[in-house]
Amino acid sequence: MADTEEKKPEQKAPDRNQGDRPNQGRGPGGGPRGAERGGDRGDRGGERRMEGPPEIDIEKLIADSLYLDNQAHVVVSRMRDMDSGTKSQLRRLYNAVRRATRAPESERQHEFVMVRARLAYVIARHSLRSLDALERLLLQVTRKNDTRGYERFRDLFEAIVAYNE
Repeated sequence: MADTEEKKPEQKAPDRNQGDRPNQGRGPGGGPRGAERGGDRGDRGGERRMEGPPEIDIEKLIADSLYLDNQAHVVVSRMRDMDSGTKSQLRRLYNAVRRATRAPESERQHEFVMVRARLAYVIARHSLRSLDALERLLLQVTRKNDTRGYERFRDLFEAIVAYNE
């Protein structure tokens, strides 16, 4: 009897994850959940920040048409890589930018601040991370509060809509 008493503690209780549902609590390959995603998420967070959209320089944008064209291409290529279904959202935002540009000078800065708020909402709502650079640029433009900056931002946005077709 002493032998049987010793064996009982050695026997393993059935693993909860191996009951009727063999992969419950496990990833598709049978490993722990998250293993198929690459393990530690902390390491990838740093990489994502490095991949972020490059800053668009407002001064270069105003001074150089080729820079504007190049930046429009960069934004569109990032959109194609990162986002989908953005044409209608872009058109709506572009129409808001055009209306803000045509606003009386005394109201123009406020109109662009509201466009920036709308842009931030669309980015968050539809996960359009490729447009983050435009949001930061719009912040620069509204702080500068210069008619030429507003017009160049509109031109950039128009080029992005055109190249995204």
